[in-house]
Amino acid sequence: MNAQNENFNLENFKPPQISGKALRWTIAVIVLIVFFFSSWFTVDPEEVGVVLRFGKYVRTVNPGLNFKWPFGVETVYKVPVQRQLKQEFGFRTLRPGVRTQYSQNRYTEESLMLTGDLNAAQVEWIVQYRIADPYKYLFRIRNAESTFRDINEAVMREIIGDRTVNEVLTVGRQEIATSAEVAIQKLATQYETGIKVDQVVLQDVNPPDEVKPAFNEVNEAQQEKEKLINQARSEYNKVIPKARGEAQRIIEEAHGYALERVNTAKGDVARFNALFNQYRRAKEVTKQRMYLETMNDVLKKVGRKLISDKKATGILPLFDLNKLGGKNE
Repeated sequence: MNAQNENFNLENFKPPQISGKALRWTIAVIVLIVFFFSSWFTVDPEEVGVVLRFGKYVRTVNPGLNFKWPFGVETVYKVPVQRQLKQEFGFRTLRPGVRTQYSQNRYTEESLMLTGDLNAAQVEWIVQYRIADPYKYLFRIRNAESTFRDINEAVMREIIGDRTVNEVLTVGRQEIATSAEVAIQKLATQYETGIKVDQVVLQDVNPPDEVKPAFNEVNEAQQEKEKLINQARSEYNKVIPKARGEAQRIIEEAHGYALERVNTAKGDVARFNALFNQYRRAKEVTKQRMYLETMNDVLKKVGRKLISDKKATGILPLFDLNKLGGKNE
């Protein structure tokens, strides 16, 4: 072993000599390998490839196996045009699933907004979108994702600022989402971001934690107000229709009484006219008949009567006045 160490001398060691022809072939093989592996690429089914030649856009290729110039002459950017993307505002999803986990951080710089009636509200929303034009998305605007987020925040703050806090928290949520979707798409098209908005969803809208107790008290007062108003309307619906019905009944009775009096008066006039015509034909007979009819009606109401001649005398004993109740008639 020692003899072998003594015979081995590093100063006499030389690497194997390679001829110039072999070196050229080696370099050629390496170049061919690099050329082969850098001249083709694969685009996934949900993507397209945007090809640049020396930094200038030349074409867009479809999914599948494609070829390009190697050695950096052409570069490829893959853009997921068929995938639905989303951006979250006011919250962040850490792990989606059956039990979705959300970040505990509060993104108040995004969600805290001022309503039109000068109230504060925390608005959390999601924007779902697709990349409709890969060229515009990559090259017409710098950092399209960041610009798109800025567009979302600006539009949502403008819409929330035009509405009351009750509209934002309750009945106006769907209308706000629809208006935001239209406005965001308009600005995204105007800025040539190449993005198409699919949907805007208001995830959660609440008053800030600092004012929730006061806000709840206001809601309770409004609910109490609505309850009292409904009770008053119920009582109104009980009393007013009854009073209207009673008034209508009295009016109808008055109309009936007036009609009765008019008809009675017309009958009396007709009877008087008929009697007057008879009187004009036979005055004495009519006068006598009227007298007898009147006396017949009057005497029925007098009771027991004694009729005597005013010239007769000494007839009082003939009458039993006790039967008359002690009254002299």
